[in-house]
Amino acid sequence: MRDQALWTWHIISAAVIGGLLGLHMAIMHLDALLGIFNPAGGHPVDWENVVARSKEAGFAVNYVLLLAAGLFHGFYGLRNILFELNPGKGLRGGITLVLIAGGFGLFALGTWAVIAGFQKAGTV
Repeated sequence: MRDQALWTWHIISAAVIGGLLGLHMAIMHLDALLGIFNPAGGHPVDWENVVARSKEAGFAVNYVLLLAAGLFHGFYGLRNILFELNPGKGLRGGITLVLIAGGFGLFALGTWAVIAGFQKAGTV
């Protein structure tokens, strides 16, 4: 039952990644058509546009959601690949622990970076 719930979250995270990456692609690569996401005009990666987007809380939330979904999806997929090698029960627990610790560590680092960027953009 636990594996079924984790697999369901794996599929949900794939859908979240698809939606948020689709939004990212629209913002970064369809600006010539849409023209609404880059308030300073010019190219999406121009510094003025990066700062303007960083000041918006919605972008910060999107980045954290994308980070969480991507980390869960990637690490759960890696865990399943490693488990297909049929390690012993003790090694399975170790693999799971290392991946959970790594995932939470990277999530903390990424979230800190998003929050620091959001705060820094407010002072620019």
